[in-house]
Amino acid sequence: MDRIPKRPPADVIADFALKDFTARQPWLSRFVFFLTGALLMLSFEPVGWYPLAPVLMMPILIAFHQLEPRQAARLGFAFGAGLFLTGTYWLYVSIHVFGQAPLILALLLMIGLVIIMAFYYAATGWLISRFSGGDNVRFLIVAPAAWVFIEWVRGWFMSGFPWMTLGYSQTDSPLAGFAPIVGIFGVSLLLMISTSAVLAALMSAGKRRLVFVAIAALPWVSGAVLRTVDWTEVAGPAVRTTIVQGGVSQDRKWLREQFRETLELYRSSLREHGQSDLVIWPEVAIPAVLDQVEDYVSMLQSDIAARKTTLLFGILERDDARENVYNSVIAIDGQNQQVYRKRHLVPFGEYFPVPDFVREWMRMMNLPYSDISAGEDEQALLRMPDGNLLSVAICYEDAYAAEQLYALPDAGILINVSNDAWFGDSIAPHQHLQIAQMRALEAGRYVVRATNNGISAFIAPDGSILETGPQFELLTLTYDVPPRAGLTPYARAGNWPVITLAFLVLAGVGWRARRPKA
Repeated sequence: MDRIPKRPPADVIADFALKDFTARQPWLSRFVFFLTGALLMLSFEPVGWYPLAPVLMMPILIAFHQLEPRQAARLGFAFGAGLFLTGTYWLYVSIHVFGQAPLILALLLMIGLVIIMAFYYAATGWLISRFSGGDNVRFLIVAPAAWVFIEWVRGWFMSGFPWMTLGYSQTDSPLAGFAPIVGIFGVSLLLMISTSAVLAALMSAGKRRLVFVAIAALPWVSGAVLRTVDWTEVAGPAVRTTIVQGGVSQDRKWLREQFRETLELYRSSLREHGQSDLVIWPEVAIPAVLDQVEDYVSMLQSDIAARKTTLLFGILERDDARENVYNSVIAIDGQNQQVYRKRHLVPFGEYFPVPDFVREWMRMMNLPYSDISAGEDEQALLRMPDGNLLSVAICYEDAYAAEQLYALPDAGILINVSNDAWFGDSIAPHQHLQIAQMRALEAGRYVVRATNNGISAFIAPDGSILETGPQFELLTLTYDVPPRAGLTPYARAGNWPVITLAFLVLAGVGWRARRPKA
Protein backbone atom coordinates (compact mmCIF):
# COMPACT_ATOMS: atom_id res chain seq x y z
CA MET A 1 0.00 0.00 0.00
CA ASP A 2 1.38 3.41 -1.00
CA ARG A 3 2.11 5.82 1.80
CA ILE A 4 0.74 9.35 1.58
CA PRO A 5 3.68 11.78 1.88
CA LYS A 6 3.56 13.77 5.07
CA ARG A 7 3.36 17.53 4.51
CA PRO A 8 5.11 19.93 6.90
CA PRO A 9 2.71 21.62 9.35
CA ALA A 10 3.60 25.08 8.03
CA ASP A 11 2.59 23.97 4.53
CA VAL A 12 -0.75 22.55 5.70
CA ILE A 13 -1.57 25.59 7.85
CA ALA A 14 -0.66 28.13 5.16
CA ASP A 15 -2.55 26.19 2.51
CA PHE A 16 -5.72 25.89 4.57
CA ALA A 17 -5.66 29.40 6.05
CA LEU A 18 -5.03 31.21 2.77
CA LYS A 19 -7.54 29.22 0.72
CA ASP A 20 -10.17 29.62 3.43
CA PHE A 21 -9.49 33.36 3.74
CA THR A 22 -9.65 34.04 0.00
CA ALA A 23 -12.80 31.94 -0.37
CA ARG A 24 -14.64 33.57 2.53
CA GLN A 25 -13.36 37.13 2.06
CA PRO A 26 -12.40 37.61 -1.62
CA TRP A 27 -12.48 41.42 -1.60
CA LEU A 28 -10.83 41.72 1.79
CA SER A 29 -8.05 39.38 0.67
CA ARG A 30 -7.43 41.50 -2.42
CA PHE A 31 -7.33 44.62 -0.27
CA VAL A 32 -4.76 43.01 2.04
CA PHE A 33 -2.52 42.21 -0.92
CA PHE A 34 -3.10 45.68 -2.36
CA LEU A 35 -1.74 47.09 0.91
CA THR A 36 1.19 44.68 0.83
CA GLY A 37 2.10 45.91 -2.65
CA ALA A 38 1.69 49.50 -1.53
CA LEU A 39 4.08 48.94 1.38
CA LEU A 40 6.69 47.42 -0.95
CA MET A 41 7.31 50.96 -2.22
CA LEU A 42 9.12 51.59 1.08
CA SER A 43 11.96 49.33 -0.04
CA PHE A 44 12.75 51.80 -2.85
CA GLU A 45 14.07 55.31 -2.43
CA PRO A 46 13.49 57.76 -0.83
CA VAL A 47 12.84 55.42 2.12
CA GLY A 48 15.21 52.74 0.88
CA TRP A 49 14.53 50.00 3.44
CA TYR A 50 15.85 47.27 1.17
CA PRO A 51 15.37 44.40 3.70
CA LEU A 52 11.63 45.04 3.45
CA ALA A 53 11.58 43.75 -0.13
CA PRO A 54 11.98 40.03 0.69
CA VAL A 55 9.74 40.38 3.74
CA LEU A 56 6.88 42.00 1.80
CA MET A 57 7.34 39.65 -1.15
CA MET A 58 6.70 36.65 1.10
CA PRO A 59 2.86 36.97 1.38
CA ILE A 60 2.31 37.26 -2.38
CA LEU A 61 4.68 34.36 -3.03
CA ILE A 62 2.75 32.23 -0.53
CA ALA A 63 -0.40 33.08 -2.47
CA PHE A 64 1.23 32.13 -5.77
CA HIS A 65 2.47 28.89 -4.17
CA GLN A 66 -0.80 27.78 -2.56
CA LEU A 67 -3.65 29.09 -4.69
CA GLU A 68 -5.14 28.08 -8.01
CA PRO A 69 -3.96 30.11 -11.04
CA ARG A 70 -7.04 32.31 -11.27
CA GLN A 71 -6.96 33.16 -7.58
CA ALA A 72 -3.22 33.84 -7.76
CA ALA A 73 -3.76 36.15 -10.74
CA ARG A 74 -6.42 38.14 -8.89
CA LEU A 75 -4.20 38.67 -5.88
CA GLY A 76 -1.22 39.43 -8.12
CA PHE A 77 -3.28 42.13 -9.80
CA ALA A 78 -4.15 43.68 -6.42
CA PHE A 79 -0.51 43.54 -5.32
CA GLY A 80 0.72 45.23 -8.52
CA ALA A 81 -1.97 47.89 -8.32
CA GLY A 82 -0.91 48.78 -4.78
CA LEU A 83 2.76 48.97 -5.73
CA PHE A 84 2.24 51.21 -8.73
CA LEU A 85 -0.39 53.45 -7.17
CA THR A 86 1.99 54.37 -4.35
CA GLY A 87 5.14 54.12 -6.46
CA THR A 88 4.00 56.26 -9.42
CA TYR A 89 1.40 58.61 -7.96
CA TRP A 90 3.70 61.44 -9.10
CA LEU A 91 2.32 61.03 -12.63
CA TYR A 92 -0.64 63.05 -11.37
CA VAL A 93 1.72 65.88 -10.43
CA SER A 94 3.40 65.96 -13.83
CA ILE A 95 0.20 65.59 -15.88
CA HIS A 96 -2.20 67.81 -13.94
CA VAL A 97 -0.19 70.21 -11.78
CA PHE A 98 2.56 71.06 -14.28
CA GLY A 99 1.11 69.70 -17.52
CA GLN A 100 -2.19 71.46 -16.74
CA ALA A 101 -4.23 68.63 -18.18
CA PRO A 102 -7.81 68.42 -16.85
CA LEU A 103 -8.13 66.60 -13.54
CA ILE A 104 -10.23 63.80 -15.00
CA LEU A 105 -7.73 63.20 -17.81
CA ALA A 106 -4.80 63.11 -15.37
CA LEU A 107 -6.62 60.63 -13.13
CA LEU A 108 -7.60 58.44 -16.09
CA LEU A 109 -4.02 58.30 -17.39
CA MET A 110 -2.61 57.57 -13.94
CA ILE A 111 -5.17 54.89 -13.08
CA GLY A 112 -4.87 53.47 -16.59
CA LEU A 113 -1.14 52.97 -16.12
CA VAL A 114 -1.69 51.37 -12.71
CA ILE A 115 -4.18 48.90 -14.20
CA ILE A 116 -1.89 48.02 -17.10
CA MET A 117 1.04 47.43 -14.75
CA ALA A 118 -1.15 45.36 -12.40
CA PHE A 119 -1.99 42.98 -15.24
CA TYR A 120 1.71 42.09 -15.49
CA TYR A 121 1.65 40.96 -11.86
CA ALA A 122 -1.56 39.04 -12.51
CA ALA A 123 0.22 37.23 -15.35
CA THR A 124 3.15 36.51 -13.04
CA GLY A 125 0.86 34.99 -10.42
CA TRP A 126 -0.92 32.85 -12.98
CA LEU A 127 2.34 31.52 -14.42
CA ILE A 128 3.88 30.69 -11.05
CA SER A 129 0.75 28.95 -9.78
CA ARG A 130 0.15 27.09 -13.03
CA PHE A 131 3.69 25.81 -13.48
CA SER A 132 4.72 25.14 -9.87
CA GLY A 133 1.61 23.21 -8.87
CA GLY A 134 2.33 23.71 -5.17
CA ASP A 135 5.57 21.70 -5.34
CA ASN A 136 8.40 23.37 -3.40
CA VAL A 137 11.23 22.49 -5.77
CA ARG A 138 9.30 23.51 -8.88
CA PHE A 139 8.24 26.69 -7.12
CA LEU A 140 11.86 27.59 -6.35
CA ILE A 141 12.68 27.15 -10.03
CA VAL A 142 9.60 28.74 -11.56
CA ALA A 143 8.87 31.74 -9.32
CA PRO A 144 12.15 33.66 -9.93
CA ALA A 145 12.09 32.85 -13.65
CA ALA A 146 8.48 33.97 -14.14
CA TRP A 147 8.92 37.13 -12.08
CA VAL A 148 12.02 38.28 -13.95
CA PHE A 149 10.74 37.33 -17.40
CA ILE A 150 7.57 39.39 -16.88
CA GLU A 151 9.62 42.30 -15.49
CA TRP A 152 11.71 42.22 -18.65
CA VAL A 153 8.65 42.15 -20.91
CA ARG A 154 7.19 45.07 -18.97
CA GLY A 155 10.39 46.99 -19.63
CA TRP A 156 10.07 46.99 -23.44
CA PHE A 157 6.59 45.99 -24.58
CA MET A 158 4.74 48.95 -26.14
CA SER A 159 7.68 51.26 -25.34
CA GLY A 160 7.96 49.74 -21.89
CA PHE A 161 7.88 51.11 -18.35
CA PRO A 162 10.66 49.54 -16.25
CA TRP A 163 9.97 51.67 -13.17
CA MET A 164 9.69 49.74 -9.87
CA THR A 165 11.74 46.81 -11.15
CA LEU A 166 12.40 44.84 -7.96
CA GLY A 167 16.20 44.90 -8.30
CA TYR A 168 16.30 48.69 -7.94
CA SER A 169 15.34 48.32 -4.29
CA GLN A 170 18.72 46.63 -3.70
CA THR A 171 21.22 49.32 -4.80
CA ASP A 172 22.54 49.56 -1.23
CA SER A 173 22.26 45.88 -0.32
CA PRO A 174 24.78 43.04 -0.67
CA LEU A 175 22.87 41.88 -3.76
CA ALA A 176 24.13 44.99 -5.58
CA GLY A 177 27.44 43.16 -5.84
CA PHE A 178 25.86 41.10 -8.63
CA ALA A 179 24.81 44.14 -10.70
CA PRO A 180 28.11 44.34 -12.67
CA ILE A 181 27.72 40.64 -13.52
CA VAL A 182 24.01 40.12 -14.25
CA GLY A 183 22.49 43.62 -14.29
CA ILE A 184 19.20 44.85 -12.90
CA PHE A 185 17.17 41.76 -13.88
CA GLY A 186 19.83 39.49 -12.44
CA VAL A 187 19.54 41.30 -9.11
CA SER A 188 15.77 40.82 -9.24
CA LEU A 189 16.32 37.13 -10.02
CA LEU A 190 18.65 36.60 -7.08
CA LEU A 191 16.31 38.40 -4.69
CA MET A 192 13.47 36.19 -5.88
CA ILE A 193 15.58 33.01 -5.57
CA SER A 194 16.48 33.89 -2.00
CA THR A 195 12.91 34.78 -1.00
CA SER A 196 11.44 31.73 -2.75
CA ALA A 197 13.99 29.52 -0.99
CA VAL A 198 12.96 30.92 2.40
CA LEU A 199 9.35 30.09 1.59
CA ALA A 200 10.31 26.60 0.38
CA ALA A 201 12.25 26.06 3.62
CA LEU A 202 9.19 26.97 5.69
CA MET A 203 7.14 24.49 3.69
CA SER A 204 9.69 21.67 3.99
CA ALA A 205 11.26 19.49 6.67
CA GLY A 206 14.48 17.66 7.40
CA LYS A 207 17.57 17.91 5.20
CA ARG A 208 15.64 19.51 2.37
CA ARG A 209 14.88 22.47 4.62
CA LEU A 210 18.60 22.96 5.28
CA VAL A 211 19.29 22.95 1.55
CA PHE A 212 16.68 25.63 0.98
CA VAL A 213 18.10 27.74 3.81
CA ALA A 214 21.56 27.53 2.25
CA ILE A 215 20.14 28.57 -1.14
CA ALA A 216 18.40 31.52 0.51
CA ALA A 217 21.60 32.73 2.21
CA LEU A 218 24.03 32.18 -0.66
CA PRO A 219 23.13 35.28 -2.79
CA TRP A 220 23.54 37.62 0.18
CA VAL A 221 26.86 36.20 1.32
CA SER A 222 28.40 35.99 -2.15
CA GLY A 223 26.97 39.41 -3.06
CA ALA A 224 28.74 40.97 -0.08
CA VAL A 225 32.03 39.48 -1.31
CA LEU A 226 31.42 40.66 -4.88
CA ARG A 227 30.87 44.24 -3.70
CA THR A 228 34.61 44.41 -3.02
CA VAL A 229 35.51 43.58 -6.66
CA ASP A 230 36.47 46.45 -8.99
CA TRP A 231 35.51 45.37 -12.50
CA THR A 232 36.95 48.35 -14.39
CA GLU A 233 40.05 50.51 -14.06
CA VAL A 234 41.01 54.18 -14.15
CA ALA A 235 41.89 55.20 -17.74
CA GLY A 236 43.49 58.59 -17.41
CA PRO A 237 43.65 61.85 -15.47
CA ALA A 238 40.54 62.91 -13.61
CA VAL A 239 38.19 65.28 -15.42
CA ARG A 240 37.27 68.27 -13.25
CA THR A 241 33.50 68.29 -13.75
CA THR A 242 30.90 70.84 -12.67
CA ILE A 243 27.16 70.27 -12.51
CA VAL A 244 24.94 73.35 -12.66
CA GLN A 245 21.47 72.86 -11.21
CA GLY A 246 19.49 75.94 -12.22
CA GLY A 247 16.71 75.57 -9.67
CA VAL A 248 14.16 77.06 -12.08
CA SER A 249 10.73 75.67 -11.21
CA GLN A 250 8.70 74.07 -13.97
CA ASP A 251 5.87 76.58 -13.71
CA ARG A 252 8.31 79.44 -14.43
CA LYS A 253 10.71 77.79 -16.84
CA TRP A 254 8.91 78.73 -20.07
CA LEU A 255 7.63 82.17 -19.00
CA ARG A 256 8.78 85.00 -21.26
CA GLU A 257 9.91 87.12 -18.30
CA GLN A 258 12.05 84.23 -16.99
CA PHE A 259 13.91 83.62 -20.27
CA ARG A 260 16.67 86.25 -20.05
CA GLU A 261 17.18 85.55 -16.38
CA THR A 262 17.70 81.85 -17.16
CA LEU A 263 20.21 82.59 -19.91
CA GLU A 264 22.23 84.85 -17.64
CA LEU A 265 22.02 82.42 -14.72
CA TYR A 266 23.66 79.64 -16.71
CA ARG A 267 26.21 81.84 -18.47
CA SER A 268 27.32 83.29 -15.15
CA SER A 269 27.82 79.82 -13.76
CA LEU A 270 30.06 79.03 -16.72
CA ARG A 271 32.27 82.06 -16.01
CA GLU A 272 32.51 81.12 -12.33
CA HIS A 273 33.83 77.63 -13.14
CA GLY A 274 36.34 78.44 -15.82
CA GLN A 275 38.85 75.98 -14.32
CA SER A 276 36.57 72.99 -14.92
CA ASP A 277 37.30 70.65 -17.82
CA LEU A 278 33.62 69.75 -18.19
CA VAL A 279 30.50 71.74 -17.30
CA ILE A 280 27.08 70.13 -17.55
CA TRP A 281 23.70 71.86 -17.64
CA PRO A 282 20.42 69.91 -17.31
CA GLU A 283 17.86 68.68 -19.82
CA VAL A 284 16.45 71.62 -21.83
CA ALA A 285 18.31 74.00 -19.53
CA ILE A 286 17.79 76.65 -22.23
CA PRO A 287 14.02 76.84 -22.81
CA ALA A 288 14.20 77.44 -26.56
CA VAL A 289 15.00 75.83 -29.89
CA LEU A 290 18.69 75.91 -30.78
CA ASP A 291 18.32 78.01 -33.94
CA GLN A 292 16.52 80.68 -31.89
CA VAL A 293 19.54 81.29 -29.64
CA GLU A 294 22.46 81.05 -32.06
CA ASP A 295 23.94 84.36 -30.86
CA TYR A 296 23.83 83.13 -27.27
CA VAL A 297 25.57 79.88 -28.19
CA SER A 298 28.23 81.89 -30.05
CA MET A 299 28.86 83.88 -26.87
CA LEU A 300 29.21 80.62 -24.93
CA GLN A 301 31.73 79.38 -27.47
CA SER A 302 33.72 82.57 -26.97
CA ASP A 303 33.52 82.25 -23.18
CA ILE A 304 35.10 78.80 -23.16
CA ALA A 305 37.45 79.07 -26.18
CA ALA A 306 40.47 80.07 -24.12
CA ARG A 307 39.68 77.85 -21.14
CA LYS A 308 39.75 74.38 -22.75
CA THR A 309 36.36 73.70 -21.20
CA THR A 310 33.70 71.46 -22.71
CA LEU A 311 30.09 72.52 -22.07
CA LEU A 312 27.11 70.18 -22.36
CA PHE A 313 23.67 71.76 -22.26
CA GLY A 314 20.15 70.55 -22.93
CA ILE A 315 17.97 72.32 -25.50
CA LEU A 316 15.39 71.61 -28.18
CA GLU A 317 16.88 71.29 -31.64
CA ARG A 318 15.59 71.03 -35.22
CA ASP A 319 16.97 69.16 -38.21
CA ASP A 320 18.13 71.02 -41.33
CA ALA A 321 14.68 70.79 -42.93
CA ARG A 322 13.09 72.11 -39.72
CA GLU A 323 10.52 69.35 -39.91
CA ASN A 324 11.54 67.43 -36.79
CA VAL A 325 12.19 68.74 -33.28
CA TYR A 326 14.49 66.78 -30.95
CA ASN A 327 15.19 66.83 -27.24
CA SER A 328 18.96 67.22 -27.48
CA VAL A 329 22.20 67.73 -25.63
CA ILE A 330 24.68 70.03 -27.35
CA ALA A 331 28.41 69.82 -26.65
CA ILE A 332 30.64 72.82 -27.42
CA ASP A 333 34.34 73.33 -26.66
CA GLY A 334 35.11 76.77 -28.09
CA GLN A 335 35.46 75.49 -31.66
CA ASN A 336 33.35 72.44 -32.33
CA GLN A 337 29.69 71.60 -31.80
CA GLN A 338 28.34 68.06 -31.31
CA VAL A 339 24.84 66.80 -30.65
CA TYR A 340 23.11 63.88 -28.97
CA ARG A 341 19.38 63.43 -29.62
CA LYS A 342 17.12 61.65 -27.17
CA ARG A 343 15.97 58.38 -28.67
CA HIS A 344 13.66 56.80 -26.06
CA LEU A 345 10.77 59.24 -25.70
CA VAL A 346 8.16 59.49 -22.94
CA PRO A 347 4.63 58.47 -24.05
CA PHE A 348 2.10 61.25 -23.44
CA GLY A 349 4.98 63.51 -22.48
CA GLU A 350 7.05 63.81 -25.65
CA TYR A 351 4.85 61.97 -28.08
CA PHE A 352 1.17 61.06 -28.11
CA PRO A 353 0.22 57.56 -29.33
CA VAL A 354 -3.39 58.60 -29.99
CA PRO A 355 -5.68 58.75 -33.05
CA ASP A 356 -5.91 61.97 -35.04
CA PHE A 357 -9.32 62.90 -33.62
CA VAL A 358 -7.92 62.75 -30.06
CA ARG A 359 -4.95 64.86 -31.12
CA GLU A 360 -7.35 67.43 -32.63
CA TRP A 361 -9.35 67.50 -29.38
CA MET A 362 -6.12 68.09 -27.44
CA ARG A 363 -5.29 70.99 -29.75
CA MET A 364 -8.75 72.52 -29.23
CA MET A 365 -8.38 72.11 -25.45
CA ASN A 366 -5.04 73.99 -25.61
CA LEU A 367 -3.18 70.87 -24.46
CA PRO A 368 0.22 69.73 -25.79
CA TYR A 369 -0.44 67.65 -28.88
CA SER A 370 2.67 67.71 -31.12
CA ASP A 371 5.36 65.05 -31.03
CA ILE A 372 9.07 65.28 -30.31
CA SER A 373 11.08 63.19 -32.78
CA ALA A 374 13.34 60.35 -31.66
CA GLY A 375 17.06 60.30 -32.38
CA GLU A 376 18.94 57.34 -33.85
CA ASP A 377 19.24 54.22 -31.69
CA GLU A 378 23.05 54.41 -31.79
CA GLN A 379 24.79 57.78 -31.98
CA ALA A 380 28.38 58.99 -31.93
CA LEU A 381 29.70 59.57 -28.43
CA LEU A 382 30.52 63.14 -27.43
CA ARG A 383 34.27 63.73 -27.57
CA MET A 384 36.13 66.17 -25.34
CA PRO A 385 39.27 67.93 -26.67
CA ASP A 386 41.42 65.73 -24.41
CA GLY A 387 40.03 62.62 -26.11
CA ASN A 388 37.65 61.48 -23.37
CA LEU A 389 34.38 60.07 -24.71
CA LEU A 390 31.05 60.71 -22.98
CA SER A 391 27.87 58.65 -23.18
CA VAL A 392 24.67 60.68 -22.67
CA ALA A 393 21.21 59.59 -21.56
CA ILE A 394 18.42 62.16 -21.37
CA CYS A 395 15.80 61.87 -18.64
CA TYR A 396 14.37 58.38 -18.19
CA GLU A 397 16.45 56.89 -21.00
CA ASP A 398 18.76 55.72 -18.24
CA ALA A 399 16.01 53.36 -17.04
CA TYR A 400 16.68 51.24 -20.15
CA ALA A 401 20.00 49.67 -19.22
CA ALA A 402 20.58 47.57 -22.33
CA GLU A 403 20.08 50.57 -24.63
CA GLN A 404 23.12 52.25 -23.10
CA LEU A 405 25.54 49.37 -23.62
CA TYR A 406 26.50 50.24 -27.20
CA ALA A 407 28.57 53.12 -25.77
CA LEU A 408 30.86 50.74 -23.88
CA PRO A 409 33.77 50.26 -23.54
CA ASP A 410 34.55 53.50 -25.43
CA ALA A 411 32.74 55.86 -23.06
CA GLY A 412 34.82 56.64 -19.98
CA ILE A 413 32.11 58.65 -18.18
CA LEU A 414 28.32 58.33 -18.23
CA ILE A 415 26.19 61.50 -18.29
CA ASN A 416 22.51 61.75 -17.37
CA VAL A 417 20.67 65.05 -17.78
CA SER A 418 17.09 65.26 -16.63
CA ASN A 419 14.22 67.57 -15.77
CA ASP A 420 12.63 66.02 -12.72
CA ALA A 421 11.03 69.38 -11.99
CA TRP A 422 7.93 67.86 -13.64
CA PHE A 423 7.40 65.77 -10.51
CA GLY A 424 7.62 68.48 -7.86
CA ASP A 425 8.45 67.47 -4.30
CA SER A 426 7.51 63.81 -4.83
CA ILE A 427 9.36 60.52 -4.60
CA ALA A 428 10.08 60.40 -8.36
CA PRO A 429 13.44 62.27 -8.32
CA HIS A 430 14.68 59.96 -5.56
CA GLN A 431 13.62 56.89 -7.53
CA HIS A 432 15.31 58.28 -10.64
CA LEU A 433 18.55 58.81 -8.73
CA GLN A 434 18.41 55.18 -7.57
CA ILE A 435 18.05 54.08 -11.21
CA ALA A 436 21.18 56.07 -12.08
CA GLN A 437 23.02 54.33 -9.23
CA MET A 438 22.20 50.96 -10.81
CA ARG A 439 23.57 52.15 -14.18
CA ALA A 440 26.86 53.06 -12.50
CA LEU A 441 27.06 49.61 -10.91
CA GLU A 442 26.30 47.77 -14.15
CA ALA A 443 28.80 49.72 -16.27
CA GLY A 444 31.57 50.18 -13.71
CA ARG A 445 31.62 53.87 -14.59
CA TYR A 446 31.12 57.19 -12.83
CA VAL A 447 27.71 58.70 -13.55
CA VAL A 448 27.33 62.48 -13.59
CA ARG A 449 23.68 63.46 -13.14
CA ALA A 450 22.57 67.05 -13.82
CA THR A 451 18.93 67.98 -13.24
CA ASN A 452 17.00 71.23 -13.38
CA ASN A 453 16.04 71.31 -9.73
CA GLY A 454 17.34 68.09 -8.22
CA ILE A 455 18.48 65.56 -7.49
CA SER A 456 21.86 66.27 -9.11
CA ALA A 457 24.73 64.00 -8.09
CA PHE A 458 28.08 62.40 -8.78
CA ILE A 459 27.81 58.62 -8.51
CA ALA A 460 30.76 56.24 -8.11
CA PRO A 461 31.18 52.96 -10.04
CA ASP A 462 30.08 51.07 -6.92
CA GLY A 463 26.77 52.96 -6.92
CA SER A 464 27.56 55.18 -3.95
CA ILE A 465 26.63 58.88 -3.97
CA LEU A 466 29.80 60.98 -3.89
CA GLU A 467 28.37 64.49 -4.03
CA THR A 468 24.80 65.77 -4.07
CA GLY A 469 22.82 68.75 -2.86
CA PRO A 470 19.35 70.02 -1.97
CA GLN A 471 16.47 70.20 -4.42
CA PHE A 472 14.75 73.33 -5.74
CA GLU A 473 17.82 75.54 -5.36
CA LEU A 474 20.48 77.01 -7.61
CA LEU A 475 23.38 74.67 -7.04
CA THR A 476 26.82 73.91 -8.44
CA LEU A 477 28.72 70.74 -7.65
CA THR A 478 32.32 70.07 -8.70
CA TYR A 479 34.15 66.75 -8.55
CA ASP A 480 37.24 65.26 -10.18
CA VAL A 481 35.83 62.34 -12.17
CA PRO A 482 38.30 59.67 -13.33
CA PRO A 483 37.35 58.12 -16.68
CA ARG A 484 37.17 54.33 -16.55
CA ALA A 485 38.09 51.62 -19.04
CA GLY A 486 37.18 47.96 -19.36
CA LEU A 487 33.96 46.00 -19.46
CA THR A 488 31.96 44.46 -16.65
CA PRO A 489 30.48 41.01 -17.39
CA TYR A 490 27.07 42.66 -17.70
CA ALA A 491 28.38 45.23 -20.20
CA ARG A 492 29.69 42.35 -22.34
CA ALA A 493 26.52 40.25 -22.37
CA GLY A 494 23.65 42.56 -21.42
CA ASN A 495 20.36 41.10 -20.21
CA TRP A 496 20.37 38.07 -22.50
CA PRO A 497 21.93 35.45 -20.19
CA VAL A 498 19.41 36.13 -17.42
CA ILE A 499 16.39 36.46 -19.72
CA THR A 500 17.35 33.40 -21.77
CA LEU A 501 17.71 31.37 -18.59
CA ALA A 502 14.31 32.54 -17.35
CA PHE A 503 12.68 31.76 -20.70
CA LEU A 504 14.21 28.30 -20.92
CA VAL A 505 13.06 27.48 -17.38
CA LEU A 506 9.49 28.53 -18.16
CA ALA A 507 9.50 26.79 -21.53
CA GLY A 508 10.89 23.58 -20.03
CA VAL A 509 8.46 23.49 -17.13
CA GLY A 510 5.58 24.41 -19.42
CA TRP A 511 6.47 21.63 -21.86
CA ARG A 512 6.63 19.07 -19.07
CA ALA A 513 3.28 20.26 -17.72
CA ARG A 514 1.65 19.69 -21.14
CA ARG A 515 3.09 16.20 -21.65
CA PRO A 516 0.49 13.44 -21.34
CA LYS A 517 0.99 11.42 -18.20
CA ALA A 518 1.94 7.78 -18.62
